[in-house]
Amino acid sequence: MKPIWIVDDDQSIRFVLEKALAREQLPVRSFTNPRDVLAALDTDEPQVLVSDIRMPGGSGIDLLGKVKERVPRVPVIIMTAYSDLDSAVSAFQSGAFEYLPKPFDVPKAVELIRRAVDESLREAVQAERAAETPEMLGQAPAMQDVFRAIGRLSQSHVTVLITGESGTGKELVARALHRHSPRAGGPFVAINTAAIPKDLLESELFGHERGAFTGAQTMRRGRFEQAEGGTLFLDEIGDMPFDLQTRLLRVLSDGQFYRVGGHQPLKANVRVIAATHQNLEERVKQGAFREDLFHRLNVIRLRLPALRERREDIPMLARFFLAKSARELGVEAKRISDAALARLMAFDFPGNVRQLENICHWLTVMAPAQVIEPKDLPPELQPPGEAAPAPAAAPAPGSAEAAAVAPSPAAPPVAAPTPLPQPAAEPAAPSPGWLHDLEREARAMLHAGAPEVWDALTRQFEARLIRTALEVTRGRRIEAAQKLGIGRNTITRKIQELGLDDE
Repeated sequence: MKPIWIVDDDQSIRFVLEKALAREQLPVRSFTNPRDVLAALDTDEPQVLVSDIRMPGGSGIDLLGKVKERVPRVPVIIMTAYSDLDSAVSAFQSGAFEYLPKPFDVPKAVELIRRAVDESLREAVQAERAAETPEMLGQAPAMQDVFRAIGRLSQSHVTVLITGESGTGKELVARALHRHSPRAGGPFVAINTAAIPKDLLESELFGHERGAFTGAQTMRRGRFEQAEGGTLFLDEIGDMPFDLQTRLLRVLSDGQFYRVGGHQPLKANVRVIAATHQNLEERVKQGAFREDLFHRLNVIRLRLPALRERREDIPMLARFFLAKSARELGVEAKRISDAALARLMAFDFPGNVRQLENICHWLTVMAPAQVIEPKDLPPELQPPGEAAPAPAAAPAPGSAEAAAVAPSPAAPPVAAPTPLPQPAAEPAAPSPGWLHDLEREARAMLHAGAPEVWDALTRQFEARLIRTALEVTRGRRIEAAQKLGIGRNTITRKIQELGLDDE
């Protein structure tokens, strides 16, 4: 394991932490100023960085930003006196893992550093797995055209517009364009412009100054600043409010923007990739989308084929998703028969690749045998008038299957629009009632043709789950993240994305 770096001009603080971490058999390296830390990054990097906020020669906040630019995955803990608490809280917007108020209790400080180490190791494993996983799969001619286009754009900074139906993998293409571009070392920041309320979207994109509006207690960096030196992915650009389109056009035209409430122009060194499932030419004719912005975005256009246009890829994708679901659930991967594959290939998949992935997840949990036959497929893949039989037996209580029982793929496997019931005496065997409520709500939305059903229900489920965990832990985010089984950075990001900070 790499060492934990301690940065503080106070020798007594360094001494106490060095001794405490040595007792835990954790390697330590100490520094007295930010300058030495930045020099050390040329040849080494920490597992976790613990930095004071006020030091001669530079601040911990400035050091945080510079470290995140060079080693984005390293958790940074900011040490601060109580009088610096506002600064420490604002550090979260720059990516701090947590703050440690002085004077601190040594065992609690060690516990916090331990959690940061665990988070760092977990993210490293996830990154390694992601590197081993193919970015996109497809042998169909239409997908090969997409792959060739990504290759041709690999050394370009040009703006790209990705079009295609929902669920075709537009964000995957955007990430691939970033990963194979000269900006690969910079951040990739994604924002769904349709999922954020209009009155919050401007602040999300451009940030805001302290006091810019009610509730703006600290300065906040927007997505353009967060993506500095990298790529900003604007998903569902066709739904962006008309007045914000003007501000986006200005950024794309002259590379400058203002935070909400700000008077100082900021430079935007960002590559923009936009995506939409809508017909932007038609939106321009309707007066809902600016023509000049359309032409600014439409420099290079990539169209992703629907899954029904690349049916020959379905067997490969299905096997891949079945193996992926099995790894996530810790069970043996199921196999799929040729007859079941033929049924899948005959289906039109209105939800495209995303829908196929959901079905494979459902089959991993619900199919009764190791080999999936046509009769095991969900109702929408059964012949008209022929209902799919119920699974032969419920999963054994306490098994991996029981812990991961998913709803019908007509709804997302992890989303709930209605309040969860009170837990039963044994939390390992929750009541299935909320799953029935979920299925009923999902069916109603699907029959009504509601847009983005997956995103809508998932946001409701995640928001309710995080609110409940924060209530149980009385607002302690780290403890809530532990109880939920997610990382500290994950819960902080989700709270921001779901707007829970504003409640």
